[in-house]
Amino acid sequence: MRKQMTRDYLATARTLSEALPYLQRFNDAIIVVKFGGNAMGDDEEMASFARDIVLLRQVGVNPVVVHGGGPMINDMLAKLGIESSFKDGKRVTDAATVEVVEMVLSGRVNKRIVQAINAEGGKAVGLSGKDANLITCDPANPDLGFVGEPTEVDPSVLNNLFEDDMIPVIAPLGLGRAGETFNINGDTAAGAIAAALQADRLLLLTNVAGVKNADGDVVTELSAADVDAMTADGTIAGGMIPKTETALKAVRAGVRACTIVDGRVPNAVLLELFTEHGAGSMIRA
Repeated sequence: MRKQMTRDYLATARTLSEALPYLQRFNDAIIVVKFGGNAMGDDEEMASFARDIVLLRQVGVNPVVVHGGGPMINDMLAKLGIESSFKDGKRVTDAATVEVVEMVLSGRVNKRIVQAINAEGGKAVGLSGKDANLITCDPANPDLGFVGEPTEVDPSVLNNLFEDDMIPVIAPLGLGRAGETFNINGDTAAGAIAAALQADRLLLLTNVAGVKNADGDVVTELSAADVDAMTADGTIAGGMIPKTETALKAVRAGVRACTIVDGRVPNAVLLELFTEHGAGSMIRA
């Protein structure tokens, strides 16, 4: 038993030692993590994600969590008897639906993540894009109703939170020019925030392993040209298209790199940032 424990401790020590260059590399870096509703899992998985985020802050990284909550919104709409439809992968959001979206995202989902991070020793603060005029939107498409496209992002409130060692947790909602509330696709909101912060890394946590080639193998690193070519020939299709579009827009706006990561993998954030092989598909400009 003691020999086994010694081997485990040695492996842990070796892992920590090997992580040192990456810890130094990301010291004081801004990392935006999009935490999708499908990646949240049960309380144990939520606690594991929260520990990873707290660890990032503990080692000098400035993490920002932007979350989704599609499954939770669907559940609440069903309970209230409100029909919901989608167009091109985006929820058609009428006045009744946007009220439910705000209630679920800013209330139930946001506070669950904040509570989990705080329970692990972090200092998380829940926000939406409406707070401190963080995200201003125009309508994304008249056919979608109150679905917004970020046009202006003011990250000053986030920079203030960094100075106080706070971890922002942001619900993807924004304000329109007339003060109306807009629902924003979570990936889109995360990309816009990462660009405004000139983040070192944008991590899109999802329920797939990453971008796959024509043979079904995950491609660990892609250029913008690779993504354009794989989209044109149909290799990148379906729900992966909006994620790669978000990644391209972010890196072309100054984000150092974007990685599409399987959020179901334990410690996926730490694997991506602090190990040599990473975890997922990294897209660079």
